[in-house]
Amino acid sequence: MAPPSPPVPTPATDAAAAALGRAREAARSKGLHPGSPRPRRRGIIPGTGPGFPEQRSRDPQMMGDQLSRLMAEHGWNAPVSVGSVMGRWREIVGDVADHATPETFTDGKLVVRADSTAWATQLGLLVPQLQRRMDEEIGEGVIAEIVVLGPGAPSWIRGPRVVPGRGPRDTYG
Repeated sequence: MAPPSPPVPTPATDAAAAALGRAREAARSKGLHPGSPRPRRRGIIPGTGPGFPEQRSRDPQMMGDQLSRLMAEHGWNAPVSVGSVMGRWREIVGDVADHATPETFTDGKLVVRADSTAWATQLGLLVPQLQRRMDEEIGEGVIAEIVVLGPGAPSWIRGPRVVPGRGPRDTYG
């Protein structure tokens, strides 16, 4: 079997070869070697220069990967996952979500407010199942305690000072 014959030069390939030769000669005259990486000019590109780490790859990164890295670096994983639970409360809890809403999450304690005392009692009985479901959704131990509160009553306290006593009942006669 004979080796393949070299391609026949055409005017287009001759022009391309001539342009490549001119580019190589221009690079040599500037002190660059053809085929070597171009030297970086520090301080011109934002985020480069003294005090900035050298960026290894300028390829675009996946947004989800970058957000996950950022959350892990700052320790935001638990608050973000609890925020996702509050956003998907109906999906996670089910029909009970119509009568209870999550209010706050601080220091591993999730406070849930129920519409009535009957629903607060029902939710109090469902706390172990809710805890198990939360552990499945956001991870073990992120929510250490679930506190269920009944409906809030109006406060009769007005102003900074409070006098002890029976309160508003003594005025209704």
